[in-house]
Amino acid sequence: MPIDRKWTSKKKRALEVLLRLKRLYPDATCSLDYTTPVQLLVATILSAQCTDERVNKVTPALFAKFPDARSMAYADILDIEELVRSTGFYHNKAKNIQGACRKIVEEFDGEVPQLMEQLLTLPGVARKTANVVSAHAFGNIQGVTVDTHVRRLTNLLGLTKHQDPIKIEQDLMKLIPKVDWENFSIMTIYHGRAICNARKPNCPDCELAELCPAAGQILMARTTAKTSIRK
Repeated sequence: MPIDRKWTSKKKRALEVLLRLKRLYPDATCSLDYTTPVQLLVATILSAQCTDERVNKVTPALFAKFPDARSMAYADILDIEELVRSTGFYHNKAKNIQGACRKIVEEFDGEVPQLMEQLLTLPGVARKTANVVSAHAFGNIQGVTVDTHVRRLTNLLGLTKHQDPIKIEQDLMKLIPKVDWENFSIMTIYHGRAICNARKPNCPDCELAELCPAAGQILMARTTAKTSIRK
């Protein structure tokens, strides 16, 4: 079941996806809890391979004990590890958090840098984290945040054929207006959680189904599977 010919243009399809996501999730925003740029940086590092909900349960105690870059930079690493243990990969995350905070203190006067090139020099910070911090802490949209939801959904929607986050970001930056780069990511994440679940995409109830080349294939596969079971 191919998509309608009017949506075969990747650019038109991307803009229509954006429009429908805006209607579906008008209040979508970053779901990590923070009050300062360094807290957002730390929370975003912790969110790797972890849900935002879990991160938000961990950070209140972490930020109560270590509220700023300096306190985290020179904390006992074991204390940080214990506080972030439930987010997974806690040894590496604690190491990156402390390394990033130490560099912030020693090279950026205790303030999270705003330039993308500087953010990317911090331990544990790749473009995903840098884009989140830049957009939400400083209101400076520099790219498209690509997480697992964005990677999966944009591939299903045929907006990219890549798996590498940097190449996906480059594709999306050509298709989506700059002002919407970060909102597109957040709304796509919301849609991935609410409708397009990785294990069982809810194509029949998906507002994007007619724009999605994969939807027909998924529905056909399910129909075939049900027919086989009956036999």
